[in-house]
Amino acid sequence: MLTPDKVRSVEVDENYPFLMKSFREKALHFLVYLGIFTLVFPLHILRYGLKIEGRENLRKNRSLLKNGALTVSNHVYRWDFLAVLQAVRYRRLWFPTLADNLETKDKTLVRSAGGIPIPLKKIAATRKFYQAFDELSRKKKWIHVFPESYRWEFYQPIRPFKIGAFEMAYRYGIPVIPVVIHYRPAGGWRKMLGIKHPLITVSIGEPIVPDTGNRRKQESERLCRAAHESMCRMAGIIQNKWDAVSDRP
Repeated sequence: MLTPDKVRSVEVDENYPFLMKSFREKALHFLVYLGIFTLVFPLHILRYGLKIEGRENLRKNRSLLKNGALTVSNHVYRWDFLAVLQAVRYRRLWFPTLADNLETKDKTLVRSAGGIPIPLKKIAATRKFYQAFDELSRKKKWIHVFPESYRWEFYQPIRPFKIGAFEMAYRYGIPVIPVVIHYRPAGGWRKMLGIKHPLITVSIGEPIVPDTGNRRKQESERLCRAAHESMCRMAGIIQNKWDAVSDRP
């Protein structure tokens, strides 16, 4: 588990601009995504040998996904959000992030890529946080969540998920798309160069549709377990050491 060094302090209260409204922030958002699409994606393939499986699950469900979706994935290496972006093919994603991430050297990249900090203490700020995602949902934007919360570098098993990620899918009535990052051993020229990190495969599962007629907590847990099971199956994990749910309703 990695804890990045903090380089500044950020106050996430009810006055924090959870969505990018200023010209400067919108321009940075555009430039960051332009750099991701044109430079980082090819580098990702070169550096990590990125392979993507299951895109047909997006193509055949276009009508289901046209009003928005929530992607979930395991949180296992520095570029994992970029891997999900690359998997869903040039679609921008907004994601809740720990406020601490806006205090690190990656603060501008996290914010400009679509990171929205999670307020931990102030009720008024929490209300503004959800209003931001309400607005994104009305605009039919896609949301990404790391339900494991913290990054464990190149960890293989799928850790327990926080229910809150799936409550967002229930709240907005949008499908959950399970995305799993798993590994291949480095070979060929990478092995000759002494590269130690594994190569990356990203697998996209079938969308899981929430039943908003069910009770919120019950349905959120069902979505959580279904996504966890799908990700274990795609990653070839037969006996996962963790339960699917870390915080039962």
